[in-house]
Amino acid sequence: MNTTFLEIVNSSSVLADAVTCSWGDVALSILLKVIFSLVVITIVMSFAGLSVVAERKVCAFIQGRYGPNRTSIPIVAAVPLIGNFLKRAGLMQLVADGLKFLLKEDPLPAHVNKFWYMLAPIMALTPVLIVAAVIPFGAYWTEGGVMTPIAVADFDVSLIFALAIGSLGVFGAIMAGWSSNSKFPYLGGMRASAQVVSYELAMGLSVLSVVLMVAANKDVQSPLNLFEIGRAQGGFWFVFTQPLAALIFLIALFAETNRLPFDMAESETDLVSGFHTEYGSFKFGLFFVGEYGHMVVGSSLFITLFLGAWNPIPGITWPETWGWISAALSVLTMLVKIVAMLFFFIWIRWTVPRFRYDQVMRLGWKALMPLALLNFVAYLIFVSI
Repeated sequence: MNTTFLEIVNSSSVLADAVTCSWGDVALSILLKVIFSLVVITIVMSFAGLSVVAERKVCAFIQGRYGPNRTSIPIVAAVPLIGNFLKRAGLMQLVADGLKFLLKEDPLPAHVNKFWYMLAPIMALTPVLIVAAVIPFGAYWTEGGVMTPIAVADFDVSLIFALAIGSLGVFGAIMAGWSSNSKFPYLGGMRASAQVVSYELAMGLSVLSVVLMVAANKDVQSPLNLFEIGRAQGGFWFVFTQPLAALIFLIALFAETNRLPFDMAESETDLVSGFHTEYGSFKFGLFFVGEYGHMVVGSSLFITLFLGAWNPIPGITWPETWGWISAALSVLTMLVKIVAMLFFFIWIRWTVPRFRYDQVMRLGWKALMPLALLNFVAYLIFVSI
C-alpha cells in the first residue's frame, strides 16, 4: 500500500515537472516572438523614418543641391565629430519633423465623419506592420542542420497572406477620402481604389509563374511560403529566370504604394493633396509613415520573390558551417537590399514625370494585365513541353 502511494507521488511529481517544463518552453517561445515582433516593427519604422531623410538627400543629389544639412539639436550638435556628422547628414531633420507632427495643433474639421476620419490613418499604417511579420529577413540553422527563417511568423501560405493584407492599406485612403466630406479627398479615395483593383490583378498573375517554378522543386513543402521561395533562389535568382514577371510586379508595386509616377490618389496638381487634404499634424504623419512603410515592406517582398532574399550573390549562399555569422550576414544582406530598393524608389520619383490618370488605367488594364496573363500561359506551355 505504501509502495503504491509512493509510486503515485513520484509519478505525479514527474508529471508536474513535465507540465512545468512544457509551460516554461511555451512562455519562452511567446516571449521570443514578442521581442522579435518589436524588433521587426522597429526596423520597419526606422527604415520608414530614414526614408524621409533619404528622399530629400537623394532628391538633392539628383538635382545638384545639398539637401538638409543645417538643422541641429544644440546638445547633440556639441558632441565632437558625431554631432557634426548627424547635422551634415540631415539626420537631425528627422527629429525636427517628428516633433513638429507631435506638437502641432491637431485639427478636427467640423464637417467630417469623425469616427472614420480618425480611423483612416491607423488603417493606412496597420497592414504594413502586419505584413512585416511574415517577411523572412534571414535564415539560421538549427542543431540538426535544418534551415529556419528569421521571421515573426512562418506558415504555408505566407505569400497569399502578405498580398491580401498588404492590399488592405488602400482602405485608409478610401476611408480618408469618404469621411472628409470634401470633393478633392473623395476623388483621391476613388482613384486609390480604382488603381489598386487595376494593378492588384496583374501583381497576382505575375507571382503565379514564380509559385509554379518553386513547386517544381521536390524538396519544397509549400510553394506559397515566402521562406521556401527565398530558399529556392540559392542558385539563380528569379529576376533572371522570370524577368517579365519581375518587371510587372515592380510596376504594380509602384502603383500599390502610390509612388510617383503613380501617385494619382494624392496628385497635388489637380487634387490639392488628394485623400489627405483635410488632415494635418499627427494624423497626416501617420499617412506619411504608412507610405514609406509600404515602400519598405513592398521592397522586402520584391527582394524575397525575385532578388534572392537573403542570398548575397546569384549562385552563392552563406555557408551553414559559419553558424551565427551566416545568420547575421543573411540579415545584413537583406537590409542592404532593402536600402538599395528604397534608393530605386526615390530615384524613379525624381526622374520619371507623373502619368495622367487615363494613362495609369490604360497601363494597368491594356498592358500589364495581358502581359502577366501571357507570361503565365507561356510558362505553363514551357513546363509542359
